[in-house]
Amino acid sequence: MRDGTELITIERKRQIEVEGWSAEHDDEHTDGSLALAAICYAAPKKIYYIEELACGLQIYDPWPWNLGDKRFEYGERKTNPGNEVPEPSRYTRTERIDLLVKAGALIAAEIDRLQRQSNTRKEQK
Repeated sequence: MRDGTELITIERKRQIEVEGWSAEHDDEHTDGSLALAAICYAAPKKIYYIEELACGLQIYDPWPWNLGDKRFEYGERKTNPGNEVPEPSRYTRTERIDLLVKAGALIAAEIDRLQRQSNTRKEQK
């Protein structure tokens, strides 16, 4: 059985080689969205943020992009598709681990991005 670190490394490699999420692509995400996506995958409960608007409060899922949310491939969504974010408590243990691995790989991508950014700044001085 592989440990968590190995699973995350394999997933990050898959994200790069299969999904095409290169360092150059990751470097475009200067808004923290890689980390935010990781939070969404790792959360053991549904998470939301509330925005106060002139017409009242608006509640949003914090997923940062229009596409790519793999949470909708897990849990009750497989048998009961809809528009709401799946309930994490209904994920199987295997699904939960898989989403945590994806979260870990996204955290690694964000760390790498920040390190590249820091190195670039040092080189420019």
